[in-house]
Amino acid sequence: MPQGPLKPGSPAPVRRLDPLLGDPVTVPDPERLIHLQFRRFAGCPVCHLHLRSVVRRREEIEAAGVREVVVFHSPPEELRPHLDGLPLPVVADPDKRLYTAFGVESTPRSLLSPRAWWPMARAVLIGTWGMLRGRDKPPVLRPRGGRLGLPADFLIGSDGRIVAAKYGEHVDDQWSVDELLALASHAPRGPVTPVTS
Repeated sequence: MPQGPLKPGSPAPVRRLDPLLGDPVTVPDPERLIHLQFRRFAGCPVCHLHLRSVVRRREEIEAAGVREVVVFHSPPEELRPHLDGLPLPVVADPDKRLYTAFGVESTPRSLLSPRAWWPMARAVLIGTWGMLRGRDKPPVLRPRGGRLGLPADFLIGSDGRIVAAKYGEHVDDQWSVDELLALASHAPRGPVTPVTS
């Protein structure tokens, strides 16, 4: 059964995330905030463009005490070809268990919203140029979980509670790096008592 939208103060409904590469990520992280990003499918041009902006400013994000973790609803075999040059923990969630637990939806409005059209066109043009230059891989033709997923962002505090949440209304509706850094700068810091539920 889908979980409703999580609000600030809600306990994060996960205790461990297992990226395709690297060590498991424990939630909460007692020393850092966790920015849990829900993206769409392997090779999604809009997701790829957004993640490039995160990677470009990764040092700034880490200096703000934030650990990035990215979730896709693609199986590992679809995701692995897209991990080159992505120095972030990436979690495959093909059964959408995490999407359900965090209340992240799929809907036709992800692509039908007029606010999504320019970002989609721009991402496809940039992605096509990247593929022609041999830098990018093409998206999966028939992604598991479909193409109608919405993005979502969660900032999880060192006490295991949601500090901030954003449920995207279309394919390109997510926090910018500047928005993430502003949220992190106002997040509670210091010794905390972790959530036990």
